Amino acid sequence: MNRESPDSYVEPSVDESVTKTKQLIAYIRSFPQPASSSNQEPLVQPILTPRFAISCTDELLSSLGSLSSSDPTLRIQTHISENPKEIAYTKELFPDCPTYASVYDKFHLLRHNTVLAHAVHLEYEEVKLVKERECGISHCPTSNFNISSGVAPIGAYLDRGIKVLSFIVFFGLRTDELRPHSQVGLGTDVSGGFSYSILNTIRDASIAAKVHALSFPAPPATATFAGKPLPIATLLYLATMGGAAVCDLEKQIGSLEPGKSFDALLIDVRNETGNPGLWGVSPEDLVGRSIEERRNLLDGWLERFLFCGDDRNIAKVFVQGRLIGGSTFGR
Repeated sequence: MNRESPDSYVEPSVDESVTKTKQLIAYIRSFPQPASSSNQEPLVQPILTPRFAISCTDELLSSLGSLSSSDPTLRIQTHISENPKEIAYTKELFPDCPTYASVYDKFHLLRHNTVLAHAVHLEYEEVKLVKERECGISHCPTSNFNISSGVAPIGAYLDRGIKVLSFIVFFGLRTDELRPHSQVGLGTDVSGGFSYSILNTIRDASIAAKVHALSFPAPPATATFAGKPLPIATLLYLATMGGAAVCDLEKQIGSLEPGKSFDALLIDVRNETGNPGLWGVSPEDLVGRSIEERRNLLDGWLERFLFCGDDRNIAKVFVQGRLIGGSTFGR
């Protein structure tokens, strides 16, 4: 950041900004790495972060673009099209660029491992560009609501298939409700939002889709998601495989496929957890049921957890196969 920012944030020069960025990247990459036999990536990794276009001069963005081009593995993150005034000012600062996304593209900052937060007001040509460059969109509904940015048309992005992925089947969930072929995931943006809970973000993403659907009383006949509430399975996808894809980690995490890291939550929906929002759920209900009946019960339990669950229901947390937390951790 070297302009349009608080004095304490503005870096003294482009050269110093880039030098310190390189130093930080080297420092983070000096952390202990996974065993050589593992195909997992380090848990902590650097990511190149121009705050957003407004806070960076052409010279700084050009230098960051050169830095990213020299290292294709380096991930990039920034904000885009969060609110209309921001978009208008961006176009003023970069008059040779027709759209917000084209600013980042001009400086070679749009690629398969770029994370674009918000994307509330993308223009048609920008959606095409984001898909062409295989970038990911981080949907931050809590932040967007909290600072009145607007409601991102996530359903439309899913229908456009931003970055096609291989088809994933989640346990028992109806795959006709799941569209795991778009690089869209969930973000919290706790600077603009007020919670880093992914459960809270799932709930707000559901509300955002319903609010957006109010603007489309008759969605296009070809639409699967645009102008409609998001199915539970799709919300689960956004919070898991979608997030992994946005971070360019879909080959390592995001689902429980063989060969991937065992990153998982063990969810307990029994009355014993003490969460009144889920009272009445009992594993004994599965006894003697058909496969279809069990599927329906599990689908219902998942929905209840997503909308009424909390940390009391997260019994165990696993990261790369290690138990690191949860309500029963240490017991």
